[in-house]
Amino acid sequence: MIEVKHLRTLVAIRDHGSLQEAAEQLHVTQSALSHQLRDLESRLNAPLLNRRTRPARLTTAALRIINLADEVLPMIRATEFELERLALGRTGRLYLAIECHSCFQWLMPALDTFRQSWPDVSLDLSAAFSFIPQTALIRGDLDVVITSDPQDIESVEYIPLFKYELVLAVSKNSVLANNLFITPEDLSDQILITYPVERERLDIFNYFLDPGNVTPAAIRNAELTPVIVQLVASNRGVAALPNWALTEFLHHGWIKKLGLGKTGIWPTLYAAVRSEDAGAEYIKAFTQLAKKTCFETLEGIKPANHL
Repeated sequence: MIEVKHLRTLVAIRDHGSLQEAAEQLHVTQSALSHQLRDLESRLNAPLLNRRTRPARLTTAALRIINLADEVLPMIRATEFELERLALGRTGRLYLAIECHSCFQWLMPALDTFRQSWPDVSLDLSAAFSFIPQTALIRGDLDVVITSDPQDIESVEYIPLFKYELVLAVSKNSVLANNLFITPEDLSDQILITYPVERERLDIFNYFLDPGNVTPAAIRNAELTPVIVQLVASNRGVAALPNWALTEFLHHGWIKKLGLGKTGIWPTLYAAVRSEDAGAEYIKAFTQLAKKTCFETLEGIKPANHL
């Protein structure tokens, strides 16, 4: 029954002291303002102005509505302002999840830089290792998912960030260390160390072992890349990791990296976003900054369109 225009009308009358001045403030005629008040009085079955006084005074019922207006109108103005900024792409929400354990290496610096340039965008980051992030993206719980596993989902757009080589990390003392490259059969008697992720979400299976119809002798899980590298270095297994994730460890000479197959395997890392949000300025700014940060900090990656 009570509309926003009624709240604004009563506040204007209170603030300006007369119908004429209130009408001027609201850019309507005094007659239109009076008609609006009488319509509301009819709806509420209660007088809002004591018209026998000069100037007319607001009644108790009107003051009660004004109390409501003092609470609601600032909230409406704030929301309108926020929506204007949102329409301009200067504010919003950027809730991210990553499916790549090693992505923290470049993502955290990218987010720190993004936060400085876009302080009005709310940021949150989670690791998507225990749930299906694309479902959360469609549902609206997430805004960006960093993944190398694009799904055929109509409402999701995948923005390529870069291509990376998936390599096999082996101990310098491994029987595989002198191979020129690795075949799927080479892993049939090996312990494969992986992150604690379902098999169907691991690149080593999707791109290499499953097409070769090969299963490793055993699978061992470890949460952190340094732990995986230590296990590999001590010859307790092998691990398939992005080439750039091994850079700092290769310098120590603890491990060697070998290509998977003669030509290597080069997955693409994507930023998945809802199609409706792909054009938002802060989304575009984040993906551009992510690419820039990756090529400044990571070794051995290629542009996503590189053939």
